[in-house]
Amino acid sequence: MINEENIEDVFKTIERHLKEKTMIQKFIEENLTPFQILVATILSARTKDEKSEEISRKLFQKIKEPRDLLNLTEEQLVREIYPVGFYKTKARNLIKLANILIEKYKGKVPRKMEELLELPGVGRKTANIVLAYAFNRPAIAVDTHVHRIFNRWKFVNTRTPEDTEIELKKRLPKKLWRKVNNLLVNFGKSICKPLKPLCKECPINALCPFPKDKK
Repeated sequence: MINEENIEDVFKTIERHLKEKTMIQKFIEENLTPFQILVATILSARTKDEKSEEISRKLFQKIKEPRDLLNLTEEQLVREIYPVGFYKTKARNLIKLANILIEKYKGKVPRKMEELLELPGVGRKTANIVLAYAFNRPAIAVDTHVHRIFNRWKFVNTRTPEDTEIELKKRLPKKLWRKVNNLLVNFGKSICKPLKPLCKECPINALCPFPKDKK
């Protein structure tokens, strides 16, 4: 069973097992600006990490701050970010977002959840990623991988990612909050997959109730 008493050890075991890094982990190590982290996270929605990283790197050769983005027209930005998912909507939102940051926040990315959520194209997951990884704040970014895995572990019993975030904040020690997204997105893509989890390759299989439920 995975619970509050052993969850830190579970995280350490998974960390030792994983070899690859997520897009956001790479970008943090490369000291990207908070604005670039925000843009990369917006671009990654409904898009595979590999493609998001490729497009983001190409775009970041031209933009580091909001003013750089406004040097591009919306049509030019569409061409720059194609073929990420919903590229036309994302281009439109990014132009609006850059204008808001310049007019309202002096070109800086805000550091408060409520202010981030007011930005075009920014939901709770994106806001939490920015808080956790751009500003080193205690925040839990819950996407489909995080939601699925914690429910498979029976650590939570929730219906939505938003519910999962609430429960995890009650049960996880704060020192683990920032680790959640990077660790479990990587784990969810490589081992604890949505349809066919590789339970025999899982380093915490002995603790996890999910394989037993499937038998």
